[in-house]
Amino acid sequence: MSESLDPQKQLKILQGIRRAEDKLVTDIQTALEDTSSYGDLEESQFRNLVRVADTTESTQVIKNFLLYQVGRDRKWGRGENSLAQRIISDIDRNIKATAQDIARTAKAENSFNQIWIELTRRYLGYGARYLVYKKKGQS
Repeated sequence: MSESLDPQKQLKILQGIRRAEDKLVTDIQTALEDTSSYGDLEESQFRNLVRVADTTESTQVIKNFLLYQVGRDRKWGRGENSLAQRIISDIDRNIKATAQDIARTAKAENSFNQIWIELTRRYLGYGARYLVYKKKGQS
């Protein structure tokens, strides 16, 4: 979080993010459970997405990377029901709304983008973990 925020606001933001984690986990797990929405997605490809998220402060960059991956091959799925579109939709709807709520509750609206990207990073990180489970833990 921004160092210019007072400690009370920072604490409220962190509490809000922690409260949102269960929903982030269930949302990405639900997306990954629908195996008809994507092809033979490899763990390394999902980790590449996580790396992009870790190196940017922009959700648009993350979504752009996903669209690029869709254009390269079918592993992320195709069309409106693809995993890539589901992730983009979650970022633009669920995660964004949660970030807005956290920013509003903490009275830290100027920190909205930082909250949004942090929630997005966690969502994708949980997805990378769950994909490992789906690929190796269910056999």
